[in-house]
Amino acid sequence: MKRWIGPVLSLPVTAWLLLAFAAPMGVVVLLSLHEYPSPFGPVFQKPSLVQFTTILSDPFYLSIIAETVALGLAVTAVSALLAYPLAYWLARMPSKWRALSFALILIPLLTNVVVRSLGIILLLAPKGLLNTAAGWIGIGPFNHMLFTHGAVIVALAQVFMPFMVLALYDNLQNTSPRIHEAAESLGASPAIRFLTVDFPLSLPGLRSGILVVFLMTTTSYVSATLLGGKKVWTIGMLVMNEAISNLNATMASALSLVMTVVGLFFIALTTLALNRFMLWRKGTPSTPWNVPPLLAILIERVGPLLSRLLLAMAVGLLILPLVLVIIQSFNDVPLATAAGFKGFTLEWYRRVLVDGDYTANFIISVKLALVSVACAIALALPAGFALARYPFAGRTALLAFWMLPLSLPGIAIAVGMLKLLQIYIMIPPFIGLAAIHVVVILPFVITLLTTSVLSLDYSLEEAAASLGASHVRRFITVTLPGLMPGIFAASLVGFLMSFGEVTVTAFLTTARLTTLPVRIYSEANFALEPTAHSISAILIVMTTLALALLGRFVRLDRLYSR
Repeated sequence: MKRWIGPVLSLPVTAWLLLAFAAPMGVVVLLSLHEYPSPFGPVFQKPSLVQFTTILSDPFYLSIIAETVALGLAVTAVSALLAYPLAYWLARMPSKWRALSFALILIPLLTNVVVRSLGIILLLAPKGLLNTAAGWIGIGPFNHMLFTHGAVIVALAQVFMPFMVLALYDNLQNTSPRIHEAAESLGASPAIRFLTVDFPLSLPGLRSGILVVFLMTTTSYVSATLLGGKKVWTIGMLVMNEAISNLNATMASALSLVMTVVGLFFIALTTLALNRFMLWRKGTPSTPWNVPPLLAILIERVGPLLSRLLLAMAVGLLILPLVLVIIQSFNDVPLATAAGFKGFTLEWYRRVLVDGDYTANFIISVKLALVSVACAIALALPAGFALARYPFAGRTALLAFWMLPLSLPGIAIAVGMLKLLQIYIMIPPFIGLAAIHVVVILPFVITLLTTSVLSLDYSLEEAAASLGASHVRRFITVTLPGLMPGIFAASLVGFLMSFGEVTVTAFLTTARLTTLPVRIYSEANFALEPTAHSISAILIVMTTLALALLGRFVRLDRLYSR
């Protein structure tokens, strides 16, 4: 096998990430070392640590960092607690129903964060669903659930819990049935079996889920802005404020790097801590977990009830906000944040579909998503073949670089790209925005296409070769048709992710280049009109229909498989 094929196929995606990811991150590093903020000044200046000194010595910044870390830990804990019963339920689901059940995760996951945050507002508002239900049973009302740390934790858990579920499901559904049979033959109840067998074996997935959820939480700002009511501050909100409002790219860059370092430290600490309980992965014998008799009795009695309660809470948290948004889209109220149902109307749909209030923003989002997906597929397909069929030295390190955008703050990349576009004013903003969107969706597209290449039946290509078919003919007639379901899946997932992206996009939009989710987010910070719910309901329906179409080609439960 020619060893040069793999590196050559890896070159396009590597070059793209160097230009659209590494370069902006390099700019962020350089900007953070500037002494004075200069919105349109040079990138290269005499280095200074004054920004970092200010951050690490100012009680205000230190308190925000501490608040962000505490928020990340709380969201991670809540996500893990709710994700375990849901992932376990999905893993034990009969195969014929599992794909359909996965829609509970994928529909919220692929619905943009602004829509989901609006649903949480309707859930926690003074006249929202929770207070209405509390009134039915004679308690409450609880009029101070919104604009608190608790509201932000609930909103962020709703946004990021699907990633935890997917990470845990990957391990739980791969557990050998023989292990369960052995535990059952020894008299272990389902609750004890989960505690002594499933939970230890799921630790690798738990580790991945913890890292992803924590890193995403600590760099997010959309939900915190909408649900926090300026009473909750995160590093992401400060970066946004410094970069856009204050035009202080130096402080924004320094804050981004500080949060990046905090995230990397958390990764190292979590990995070391959990690896101590996973000695079996290295072939080292480990001591089985012994459950004291009294604790075993308590677990057997309380465990099933608690797991069902947490499962119901997880499903409700994922689905209820989306249902509330759809219901609210028919509500005859003057403001979108008014939770009480006043009467049925189609006025908000008329304004959206007939008057075209959001048409221009919708078209921009579609164009941006189509361009981003086309570029991502063109880059990821050769990379998928390089990973699946052409092993080469350094492949693991290169894959880690390709996945790096998942672990580094998107806001940091956005700050760097914003500065680059200010310097190279000849570059259209649309190109810079598309380049960033490609970076955001590339890790997912590469994963999906690599899985698709691995599933190909290579014997068919060998048979075609034996009949004299050239490499090009084999690819067109045999390989490409086999890849089409995977390409379609990657394209659809990438399109939905790009279409709904807000966190990075908000940094790079202009008056003439505002995507639909960014416009809704911008309006939500002021007086949000009810039309936001009608367009949000349309987006939820579009996502649901897209997944239904995708399910005809690819099993939804295998979409995010290992």
